[in-house]
Amino acid sequence: MKPPERTLAHLALFTVNFLYGVNYVVAKGLMPGIIGPSGFILLRVLGAGSLFWLLRAFHAERVSGVDIGRLFLCAFFGVALNQLMFFHGLMRTSPLNASIIMVATPILVLVMASIVLKERTTWTRVGGVLLGACGALTLILLKPAHGHSGATALGDLIILINAASYAVFLVIVKPLMRKYSAITVMAWCFLFALPMVAPFGWSELGAVGWHTLPGAHWAALLFVVVMVTFVAYLLNTWALAKVSPTVVGTYIYLQPVLAASFTWLFVRLGADRIGIPGQYDASLDVTQLVCAAAIFAGVYLVSKPERVR
Repeated sequence: MKPPERTLAHLALFTVNFLYGVNYVVAKGLMPGIIGPSGFILLRVLGAGSLFWLLRAFHAERVSGVDIGRLFLCAFFGVALNQLMFFHGLMRTSPLNASIIMVATPILVLVMASIVLKERTTWTRVGGVLLGACGALTLILLKPAHGHSGATALGDLIILINAASYAVFLVIVKPLMRKYSAITVMAWCFLFALPMVAPFGWSELGAVGWHTLPGAHWAALLFVVVMVTFVAYLLNTWALAKVSPTVVGTYIYLQPVLAASFTWLFVRLGADRIGIPGQYDASLDVTQLVCAAAIFAGVYLVSKPERVR
């Protein structure tokens, strides 16, 4: 790959994770008071899916029948299960906890890649996987059922399921990116995901008082649908055609820092005053720091290059 393309791919991945960092606090403030998590997902799939198919009208590309099954799996793991678990988990935990657990995704990507793509696994990588997993699981198991930050063990566990789902998606979508454009892959993924999420979100979407929503809430909803869903999925999938799944997963390391920064900013500005209600915890306790350190150490061991003998 040419250097300019690699630079653009990294810029796209940074933009994606910047948007995800903002999303931790924006989406948290909208659920469940403004819209339920399942209804939010249905809104995202309907909105972003429509934009993908609108773009595809100007970028016609035939899809081989042999790839339909893989596209269906990508829709399940990368859109339906991924988004449902993330929003249901985020509603039940703190933005900071969610972002820390998501750092385990690169470890899970390497595990999936070793299984699906038959990549070589060393003892160092195995040790890194175990250390990172221990960090994520400890964060879940030591969290009290109810805390001042709104974090719960159930919410943390759901976020971990989301991380695993996203890891599967990054690995199984890679072969498709060698054959098709990001627009084509995402258009079909969102189309297949629609009937998967509709039964869960239809009633919640219908319960939203659309005519009473203030401008700030409309802006927040549009931000999540257009930027966090349509733009982020498009850039992420496009970058995946240029770099490996591991590189894409590595950018998730930025999310705890970005989520903590935006949470701190929202607390300082006053979330209620800028139209994003909700309870936010801008502090880090010892447990979170130790677990985050274990996850980062595990990721370092997994990603450490092998010595050439």
